[in-house]
Amino acid sequence: MELGSLFIVLAKVTIGSFQHIFPILIAAGFTIILIKYSKKNFGLFQKQSAVHYLGWFVSVTLIAFHAYRMLFDNYNFKTDLPLYLCSLLALLIPIFTYYRKYWMFEILVFWIIGGTLQAVITPDITDGFPSFDYFRYWIIHLGLLAIIFYFIFVFKMKPTLSSVFKSFLALQLYVVIMIGINYLLHSNYFYLNEKPKSASLLDYFGEWPYYILIGQLIIIPLFLLIYLPFHLSKRKKIT
Repeated sequence: MELGSLFIVLAKVTIGSFQHIFPILIAAGFTIILIKYSKKNFGLFQKQSAVHYLGWFVSVTLIAFHAYRMLFDNYNFKTDLPLYLCSLLALLIPIFTYYRKYWMFEILVFWIIGGTLQAVITPDITDGFPSFDYFRYWIIHLGLLAIIFYFIFVFKMKPTLSSVFKSFLALQLYVVIMIGINYLLHSNYFYLNEKPKSASLLDYFGEWPYYILIGQLIIIPLFLLIYLPFHLSKRKKIT
């Protein structure tokens, strides 16, 4: 098989395929090793620096991808701006890794685990391996998860029950802003006007606007499910 035809085959990203599962395994191994090594060998400053560098790596990857698209591709401001939740988080994540504010963690822990994890399970990648978009997608989504787990296990940050509702309210603010941007640009950021073309959980929620309403209804139960392990670990320590 010629190399060109091999790339054509690999460009098809399907759920459960090798190019879907392999980066997840690599990122999981990297995250576990980084967390264990940091806890055992790093002082506080080194721990802070390590996660901040990781935050910049995720963010610079996103910036480089959009710069490349603007210079060499047919960049469309109606579809390509980094305003989808995971892209926006990747753009802003160095702020969190630098300041490490607890109120930021309260919001991001649910956004990243709830939103980014869904993107990892059902990837929406325009072009698969070995495209820039393929590497951009996995570095951003898996990088965000690595960062939030680093804060949980290395810095021992835990959300509270009130964090669930703070994160939900912050998400509503984001939705309102995206509605305004979508109206101005005639766009579909956060999939508020149309479901994504690729397979996603939204496919089970009906057509517009029902998938938005159902999605909103399950956010708090989803956030509570994410909070449950933290709650159980807290009760275990008390007993």
